Amino acid sequence: MNSIPNLTMADGHTLPQIGFGLWQVESGGAADVVRGALQAGYRLLDGAYKYMNEEAMGEGLRASGIPRDDVFVTTKVWNNEHGKTAARASVERSLRQIGVEQLNLCLIHWPVPTQDLYVETWEALVAMRDEGLIASIGVSNFNEDHLDRLIAETGENPAVNQIEVHPQLQQPQMRAANAQRGIVTQAWTPLGNGASFEAPPVADVANRTGKSPAQVILRWHFQLGHAFLPRSSNPERQIQNLDIFDFELTDAEMQKMKTLDLGMRTGPDPSVFKMM
Repeated sequence: MNSIPNLTMADGHTLPQIGFGLWQVESGGAADVVRGALQAGYRLLDGAYKYMNEEAMGEGLRASGIPRDDVFVTTKVWNNEHGKTAARASVERSLRQIGVEQLNLCLIHWPVPTQDLYVETWEALVAMRDEGLIASIGVSNFNEDHLDRLIAETGENPAVNQIEVHPQLQQPQMRAANAQRGIVTQAWTPLGNGASFEAPPVADVANRTGKSPAQVILRWHFQLGHAFLPRSSNPERQIQNLDIFDFELTDAEMQKMKTLDLGMRTGPDPSVFKMM
């Protein structure tokens, strides 16, 4: 089994560089998917209340036979549960639904700037971290101005900022902004829904190495040095997505990958997204 490297966060805790995402995994089969992913070698589960599969995530974790202390569990506070009271209730519900005593990481799912409650929500996460309900706290889909306001008003830097990153949306400025603040970038939708699978910079590496386009893109993420969250309910693809440590992209190939950046999102713009 491949050994997944860990990244050290600014708070001293570590997280696996490759995690398993639970977004769009149907709740009915999610327990088996999670159990299979953990048995395949994943050690980070990235969930969220909004995904509606937290109970199944916990069931799969327990069924896997992997000790709880060996698995990094993430969840998120959704947009309609911002504010100190609602955020605390969200975290406590997630703890119950997953069936764990502590979350390894909890994120604010989106900043929802029109609500103007993300600082208050952040203060709630800080308090729950200090109480021991959460080990590390972070954010998701936060822009640079959102990060700076959090830090200026609370003095607390997020450990992680989970953002959309894939070949067609590489976000070098946002990744650099995270790094400058000591924040780990974690990429969601790292394969970009397969939109770059046939692009020459990806296909050429796949032909040279005998790897799949998905493996090439995941290796690209790995060499960029941030964390990332592939997702598949297919057991074979789960294993393939971890099989990226026996080849590498050359410097020239990494440069060619930059040409694929179109600034094209698969998800919403964090500066305006407010779905409840």
